[in-house]
Amino acid sequence: MAKLLFLRSLILSLIFVVALAPLSQGSSQGQKQPSSLTAAASSTVQYHGGPLLNKPNGINVYVIWYGGFSLQDKNSITDFLASFSAPAPRQGPSVSTWWKTISSYKDKTGKPVSTTVRLVKQAGDAYSSGKTLKRAQIAQFVKTKIASKIFPLDTNGIYLVLTSKDVTVERFCMGSCGFHESLMVGATSRVVFAHVGDPTVQCPGLCAWPYALPAYGPPGQALVAPNGLGADGMIINIATLLAGAASNPFKTGYFQGDALAPLEAVTACPGIFGAGAYPGFPGNLLVDKLSKASYNAYGANGRKFLLPAMWDLISLSCKAN
Repeated sequence: MAKLLFLRSLILSLIFVVALAPLSQGSSQGQKQPSSLTAAASSTVQYHGGPLLNKPNGINVYVIWYGGFSLQDKNSITDFLASFSAPAPRQGPSVSTWWKTISSYKDKTGKPVSTTVRLVKQAGDAYSSGKTLKRAQIAQFVKTKIASKIFPLDTNGIYLVLTSKDVTVERFCMGSCGFHESLMVGATSRVVFAHVGDPTVQCPGLCAWPYALPAYGPPGQALVAPNGLGADGMIINIATLLAGAASNPFKTGYFQGDALAPLEAVTACPGIFGAGAYPGFPGNLLVDKLSKASYNAYGANGRKFLLPAMWDLISLSCKAN
């Protein structure tokens, strides 16, 4: 079973040995920052000929909440998922404009990754398999939800398993903040699923950076999270996984390097969130005047989010909002 994801986390852990993120030098609220950043990869993310998630009806997201989540964190994450189709805000960059970069990823017929992403259905799971999970169990949760008709069988969808801060998942926080894979359902249908965990307790400095400092490295100051440390850490990683899963769903799409440990649309741009980013510094971000929270995108219901830079196949550079 092919491995992924999240080289971003592993690379960031090395980055912090060099330097730690200082407090963001934010531009004034409502001012749009430069959109194109210096290339972070030595060569472009390449297409390997396989299918993408690019059906015209869009990418449907199905969420399994495994464990106990606060209503506040749930609302933050569901608002993020609603932001892909929310009207573009007047005041600046948005989640939907961030996602438009993925439209440069096209299959061999010239058809781009779906521009529509929407949360279709959610289901809870109150620790049915305990608080210590293997990756194979994540896949089984998805199979069970489809077999029981709680979720439909959707070959252009992403089944997203989110685990709460008290749940330990195999390899989570050990160089990985999440992963995406695919599995067979029935004899002929293959679906894409993903996992992201809440890093609040286990590894905030690794999987919620720059909103938390790493355990080892020079002293510094973490940025203020607009929606809370756990929720915003998860949102950064969910964004990374959605881009990777859409453009490389079956390990034959867009990536750079080894197919078993690929650099994908976002993981090719580790640690970059704004213009002027360098190792240990996320870049110049917008800063809320009242809360002092740092962000780079507006979303649904007035939310503010921090989204990672994505490799742009047109400009051949890491692009943030």
